[in-house]
Amino acid sequence: MNSDSGTNSPILSVQHLTTVFDTDDGIAYVVQDVSFDLDKGETLGIVGESGCGKTVTALSIMRLVRYPGRILSGRILFRGKDLLDLSEREMQDLRGDEIAMVFQEPMTSMNPVFSISDQITETLIFHKRMSWDKASELSMNMLARVGISDPVAVMNAYPHHLSGGMRQRVMIAMSLVCSPSLLIADEPTTAIDVTVQAQVLQLLDELRSEYGMAMLLITHNLGVVAETCDRVAIMYASRIVEYCSVRDIFYNHRHPYTAGLLASLPSVHRCGERLTIIPGQVPRPTMFPAGCNFETRCPYATEQCVLHTPPLEAIDDNHYVACWNQESVVPSVRSRYA
Repeated sequence: MNSDSGTNSPILSVQHLTTVFDTDDGIAYVVQDVSFDLDKGETLGIVGESGCGKTVTALSIMRLVRYPGRILSGRILFRGKDLLDLSEREMQDLRGDEIAMVFQEPMTSMNPVFSISDQITETLIFHKRMSWDKASELSMNMLARVGISDPVAVMNAYPHHLSGGMRQRVMIAMSLVCSPSLLIADEPTTAIDVTVQAQVLQLLDELRSEYGMAMLLITHNLGVVAETCDRVAIMYASRIVEYCSVRDIFYNHRHPYTAGLLASLPSVHRCGERLTIIPGQVPRPTMFPAGCNFETRCPYATEQCVLHTPPLEAIDDNHYVACWNQESVVPSVRSRYA
């Protein structure tokens, strides 16, 4: 896949990634044949409901999938180098330095027995070989940059002393203190108050622009995508089903699942109407059908959908859809975000 952000090679290229988990019920295919590119300075959103494989895709890129999970196949090219070929020590050198990640819940991502100072400065000491004094100075500067008014007090605090919004800002500071080229943000506003969410998203976008880094934003919120992303990959039941620009997602979507997501969003223009729902349930990852994973819930499903998995194919410049009947989907803007 080639993105529309320029002619240079993408900073990240995920190619046919498949990640599975061995369970008592069989092999769970949590990520199947996932491919996408991310250019320098670009924000790509991965959107889908809980359990579709978004977070496992991110953990696969970071090589942090834990047993009983394993990356079964595919390539993850960062600056042209396949991360799956690197040793664990080489990956440790990349994590936190060239590639950083903001996790969903900062309370479980930070060590509760170490102060914020210990945790943020050790990143600089490990990756940049700085002295403690220099690392502390840069850490406080970064805390101030992410909107923390009293960096000295926060440096001396422990994670449980801070509010959810403060912990998330600290996580962002820890992720950016080494000026990474790629930031993966996994539902960065899930654990914080709704009044702080917009501030955190604006901060991430400002820092992405300031540092010129690429950002992979994982979310289930299409409103967030509309405000912050350049392109979007829609995931359903382990697979990417549509991949295109933000504008095309809202105005020219071609997958029935994307259409269902947009139709289910609340809108001020349909006040008092019942929300549209997508009928049926997501299949279990150990029991995916032989054909399209969405066919049991799709109003356009045919025998071909039951028997054969649709490939993710280009239907236009930089617009990819995995659907045998994509021509049947009539785009309609049903959201206040568009």
